[in-house]
This record gives sequence, C-alpha cells and structure tokens, in this order.
Amino acid sequence: MNKNIYSVGQVNSYIKNMFAQDFMLRSISVKGEISNCKYHTSGHIYFTIKDASGTISAVMFAGNRRGLSFNMKEGDKVIVTGSIEVYERAGNYQLYARQIELDGAGNLYLEFEKLKNELEEMGYFASEYKIPIPKYAKKIGIVTAPTGAAIQDIRNISGRRNPYVQLILYPALVQGDGAAESIVNGIHALEQQQVDVIIVGRGGGSIEDLWAFNEKIVAQAIFNCRIPIISAVGHETDWTIADFVADMRAPTPSAAAEIAVYDYRLVNDKLKEYNRRISNCLSNKAELYRQRLGAYRVKLEYLSPQRKLNENRRRLMEFEEKLNSRINMTIKEKRHRLELYAGKLEACSPVRKLGQGYAYVEKEDGKPLRSIKDICPEQNMSVYLLDGKIKTIVSEVISGE
Repeated sequence: MNKNIYSVGQVNSYIKNMFAQDFMLRSISVKGEISNCKYHTSGHIYFTIKDASGTISAVMFAGNRRGLSFNMKEGDKVIVTGSIEVYERAGNYQLYARQIELDGAGNLYLEFEKLKNELEEMGYFASEYKIPIPKYAKKIGIVTAPTGAAIQDIRNISGRRNPYVQLILYPALVQGDGAAESIVNGIHALEQQQVDVIIVGRGGGSIEDLWAFNEKIVAQAIFNCRIPIISAVGHETDWTIADFVADMRAPTPSAAAEIAVYDYRLVNDKLKEYNRRISNCLSNKAELYRQRLGAYRVKLEYLSPQRKLNENRRRLMEFEEKLNSRINMTIKEKRHRLELYAGKLEACSPVRKLGQGYAYVEKEDGKPLRSIKDICPEQNMSVYLLDGKIKTIVSEVISGE
C-alpha cells in the first residue's frame, strides 16, 4: 500500500498557506485578557490573550507599536486587531497584533488620557490661571445632586465649622445623559449669583459614573469661571478632568467643605491669643516705660538746675569759709608780725631815747648834729629833750678823745 510521506517543514508550510488563504484570519479582532506580557529590548512585545475557554500567543513587532496608545500590563482587558499566521519553525500559530485597545472601560481611560493631554497643552492646568480660594467665604455655591451623601456632608461640616456661612445649592445631574450640561448650567448660574467660591462635586463611583466630570464642556466652564472653584469628585483615589482644571482639588466633598468654610472657632481662638499677646505686650511696654521714666527721673534730679544751684551754693559757702579762714589767718599773722615790728620800732624810737635822758641836737640849718666837727663856737643850735627844746650858742668845742 502506497502512502505519501511529508517532512515537518512541508506540513508547516502547507498549514501556513491555509491560514494565509483564509480572509478572516488576515484581519481579525480578538477579545481577551493579557497575560505573560514581556517588553523585549528590541521593542517587540510578546504576550498571551486568554479567556475562560483558551489562550492565544501573540506578538506586536516594534514597527507596529504606534498602534498601542497605552502601557499594556498583566490583566488588561483588550481587543487585539491583527492577523493569525503560522510560525513554520515552531509549528504553532500566533496572533500578529497591529492595533491594541482597551476593552469597555479601557476605552474611557483612553479618552480620558487623550482629553487630559489636549487640555494640558492648551494650558488649562497651568498654575498661573488658578484663582486663590478666599479664606473667609460668606456665600458658597454648590453644584451637586440635591439628594445624596455629598450635599449632606457639606451641610454638616459647614454647620459645624461656621453656621453663619450661606450655602446656595444648584441641584444638578451628576451622572448619566445630560449630566455634563447640567453641571455647566450650575456653574454659570452660581457665577451670576456672585458667590465667593463654588464647590463642584459628587460622591465616588466607577469611571462611567464620574464621566460627566471628564467632559470637555465641564472643563471649559470651570476654566472660564471668574469665581474660584473647588473640585470634589469621588474619593481620594479618583481623579477627573475637573480636578485638574479646578482652582483647587479636594479628595472628597467633606474635604471641600473644610477648605471652603473657615472654622469660626479658630477665629475665636486666634482673637483670644491676639488679646493675650496684646495684653502681655502692653504690660511689658508699660513696665519698660516705667523703668525708663524712673531712670529719667533720677537723671533729671541729677541734672536739675536747682540741684546744680544748690550744689554751687554749697561750694560757694565752702569757698567763703575757706576764704574767711584764710583772711583771718593772714590778718592774725600780719598782726603778730606788726606787733613784732612795733616792739622793734619802739625799742629804736628817739622819743624813748629822749625819755631815758638823751637829747637830739640840731644845727641852726635844721640838720642833726652828729660830730663836734660839724659845729664851731658861737654857732646856734637846738637841743630837743622829751618835754621841749633848748636853743643855745656853742661857747666851746671840746674833743671827746
């Protein structure tokens, strides 16, 4: 019995031709979950698509990477479009991917990233366009659903922090058809009310539930609003386009209320603290000025004209006492010396000599007679005694030798 025998390569080649002739396999889209995803250094991506009924090996060559707009990872639900061909050398078939997109919600993520990049390039997220949130808002506008946890949380926190703040609610649709337009109308209406700040938000949910806050018209309304807007959409892990465009992002509606409504109790505490500081400051200042005044008083007393006058008067009295003492001492000394001179003078006095029996003789010309040589006989002379004088004529001159 004759039978045909084929090589392995011939069989693989035949099967490859069969796949190549099948029009459906040349352009097919396969839906499944990514597993065993590996990015090769050459730029190729090797992965497996699987579902509950089986798996298919797949590859995306580096030249087709432009057909992948996201970072593919394990567990992603994707739709892979490409061709199914046989790899002759290994004898198995693979899906050669030309385009890969996320399935279901994944498409929304792609739209989200696309709009986010577009608005970022247009400057919608730039910090220089952000309006500061007023610290002491009196009138707060709220764009959210009239029923639900978001508005209740905002009311409770606002009432606790400052019951005097006015809340104006615009009941808007926050999910489903027409939600984006309703949110935009709410922003415009509250802007005309000239509120101090606007809170735009809702509770958390899936990306489909929050999609109204990812619409371009909502982003434009927030960006163009002249009133500062706080975005409070979802929970801490949920980010929307509105969060990026808003002047401030709050992770929850409760957090938005805490940002927008200043706690008046803190104001009271600050006022008390300021009062205490002012009192301490005034007390310290008063004590400082009291000490300075005391120092000035002592200095004034020291430099007082009356004190100077009294001091000069005391010094003058001291000088007067010293001068009187010096004068009295000088007078006493001079009197004593005068007495000595008087005693000497008295001892040498001619009158005293005359009283002792001596006489004073003058020639007739009035000059004293000192020697017998100064007179001759028959000359007149006067002899002075203690009680008078005697005029006489010299009868004879006798030498005393």
